Amino acid sequence: MSKKAKRVSVFLAFCLVLAGCSSNNDSESSGSPSSSATTESASQEATPEPEKVEITHWRYENDNETKTIQALIESFQKQYPHITVKLELIPSEQYETKIRTAMAGQNAPDIMAIDAPTIASYASQEAIIPLDDYMNADGNKEDISKPVLGSITYKGKIYAAPLQDHSLVFFYNKKMFEEKGIALPSQNPNEPLTWDQLLEAAKKLTDTGKGIYGLNPIFKGFTGGEAPPYGEMPWIWQAGGEIINAEGTTSKGYLDSPESKTALEFIRKLYNEYKVAPKELPEDPLPNGKVAIDIQSPGYLNKLKTKYPDFELGVDFDIMPLAKNMKQATPMGSWNMAITSQSKHPREAWLFVNWVTGAEGAKEWYKGTGNLPARQSTIAAIPELNQYPLNVFAGQSLNFAHPRPVTPAYPVISETIRELFEEIGIGNHDVDAALEKAVKKIDAALAQVK
Repeated sequence: MSKKAKRVSVFLAFCLVLAGCSSNNDSESSGSPSSSATTESASQEATPEPEKVEITHWRYENDNETKTIQALIESFQKQYPHITVKLELIPSEQYETKIRTAMAGQNAPDIMAIDAPTIASYASQEAIIPLDDYMNADGNKEDISKPVLGSITYKGKIYAAPLQDHSLVFFYNKKMFEEKGIALPSQNPNEPLTWDQLLEAAKKLTDTGKGIYGLNPIFKGFTGGEAPPYGEMPWIWQAGGEIINAEGTTSKGYLDSPESKTALEFIRKLYNEYKVAPKELPEDPLPNGKVAIDIQSPGYLNKLKTKYPDFELGVDFDIMPLAKNMKQATPMGSWNMAITSQSKHPREAWLFVNWVTGAEGAKEWYKGTGNLPARQSTIAAIPELNQYPLNVFAGQSLNFAHPRPVTPAYPVISETIRELFEEIGIGNHDVDAALEKAVKKIDAALAQVK
């Protein structure tokens, strides 16, 4: 077995499954930092036609996104007729397994869709290649916000091109606020409620006798997968805490810092002392009047519009930015595009990646999918992203986003954070004891990475 194959095998055992048409892309050489400028010869010799190349792109199945990526493939192939992009769609629940199996069998695609939390795991085993040279040449890296860059960077190198971003806000039942005489929150992403203001509103909105709770502070509630920890970590960041240190070597002194303890104690009290948060979420609690303030993603707007058309924005509900304690901090990070180390055509693969994720491609991706753009210029160029309600998501993403820890140990971190919040929220466990266990588990995983 080759040295690289051994690394891939180690990666497969360790990694856990987690649930642009750029203006510079006028020629193939502009899309590749390794290509040299062509010098026009005195004899004006005809430039030979480029060799025909086929590159493969694997991504998960998603009807809305599939139509958009197919349209981008078509436009790309018109610009680069010598490059054929072969798209393979994989059911979401099988995606990571198939990728890992293909890599072990030296049959990986040229380009793969990659979720932010898995980047470090792939990068640490050299399963994907650094894109710094490409990004520096024509990837318009300056257009990507610092938090987004942080989410795709491992050990100082960029390993993916950002396809889209994500954020969370509070949706709230406007009529319930009005009935209780509570002042309506600001729609300005720079003017969040403080934790104290949020708590005060939640107390007034709670009526446990009727099964009505003021606040759901956990994204998707206490469920499995990545959604809960994605929405739980911001509470720690808002208090001034961190999950692990910048070097990615320990959580001791960070996850169990006084700042982090403040956040966890606040969450524990929401459920067990103030009793303003439900330990078990009923179905669609916001439109059904069972939760007055619910933490949700951009896609929830479309869900409410489709499933509850009579529950109207501006009449029945509105949105506000996530709350603030020591500072504002919101989650971010979503799907990206990476080039695998097994690709025989990385230059051509980059041309396509840059076509899709560059400034113009990012506009097309947003138009087709509605997913929050990862590029600052794209957000600035789309009027609706600068107007309520989408400006709340976009404004948070640009100014207050915080990347999740970028480490091959992230699957363990994610699981541990989810368990930690369950223990203090559902179980009302002592915060210090719960943190001691969590720190030991995370540090053990980080030690394996070393």
